[in-house]
Amino acid sequence: MTDIGNGPRAVVVGAGIAGLAAALRLHRAGWRALVIERAPARRSSGYMLNLVGGGYDAAEHLGLLPELSKRDLGVFTSILVRADGSSKLTVPAAVVEAAVGARALSVFRGDLETVLYEAVEGTAEFRFGTTVQAVEQDRDGVAVTLDDGATERADLLIGADGLHSSVRRLVFGPDTDHRVDMGHMVGAFPLERVTDGLAEGSGTTFIGVGRTAAVVNLGPGRSSAFFTYRSADPESDLEQGPVRALTEAFGDLGGGVPAALEQLRSDPGSAYFDSVSQIVMDSWSRGRVVLLGDAAWCVTLFAGFGAALALAGADRLGEALERHGADVPAALAEWEPLLRPEVGKRQALARRGMAQFAPTSKAQIWMSDLTMRAIQIPGIRQLVQRAIRASR
Repeated sequence: MTDIGNGPRAVVVGAGIAGLAAALRLHRAGWRALVIERAPARRSSGYMLNLVGGGYDAAEHLGLLPELSKRDLGVFTSILVRADGSSKLTVPAAVVEAAVGARALSVFRGDLETVLYEAVEGTAEFRFGTTVQAVEQDRDGVAVTLDDGATERADLLIGADGLHSSVRRLVFGPDTDHRVDMGHMVGAFPLERVTDGLAEGSGTTFIGVGRTAAVVNLGPGRSSAFFTYRSADPESDLEQGPVRALTEAFGDLGGGVPAALEQLRSDPGSAYFDSVSQIVMDSWSRGRVVLLGDAAWCVTLFAGFGAALALAGADRLGEALERHGADVPAALAEWEPLLRPEVGKRQALARRGMAQFAPTSKAQIWMSDLTMRAIQIPGIRQLVQRAIRASR
């Protein structure tokens, strides 16, 4: 057993956005952190994500904006296409930029994790290729047994290990008690090569009944693909893996999709591929154990706010611990109600927004196209801008 020494110490399970942000914020609150990560090394790839509203504010408060700004992907021209890849309508980048406003960043998930890691490196201990096997806690602390037989004792255990959280299963019970399947699959991955026929600084989106495919060209090494579709059997799709499942669902499309799927076949490990689920829990903490990010709530990619909530959740957790000092349960009791309203809002938006990514009918697609055309009319554009800003 490793001695925790003097002062507060946290074991953080997961070296993704939520875990790294927690380690960074706790260090600034005077805590020491040990970060446990299942993967053998830090990941550096991932899909594109947006930081707006509270997510941008949290990144600013955590001191991440200078480095994130260097990696900002910016906005791009969005082209809605037919199944063969031909254009239906174009939404210029200026329209998108006006809608999201100045306080917004678009970055690859891997770039955000890199900036967080570099900010916390040297202030926290990291152990990669390690998993948690057991958790025991008492009034004074929590003991975490690792797969190498070691036991770490700390004042706080943070489960930031994602949708499939081992900490959640060990402390709060099986996934079936908390995980709500939404009947969809999602795949996203970076593209190393520029897609033929798609101008740099633009992206194409095909929206069909029950599915969406998007390819964004921001230059070599800065491009990405996103796919989502309704699935009658998510477990079967997961067994097939991203190459086979996405090819079966989207192999009939033209435009940039065939080239994206070809790159996926050459590097299937670069893809995020999973069923779409939300985590719904009555409480995110138990004693001295707390869940953070997707492990606690998972709003899904349909909500588009997961990274923002992870940063904001970590930032507010650090603030609560600063205020309550050694009284960890009191800090957790204060922290959770601050996040509940926003998480509930984002989960509800994701449930309603599924139809935008996987429409149930051609009529729905037609209405969506009509809305996109209307956005380019100045008066309606201003209404849309206000609605987007109000939703943050």
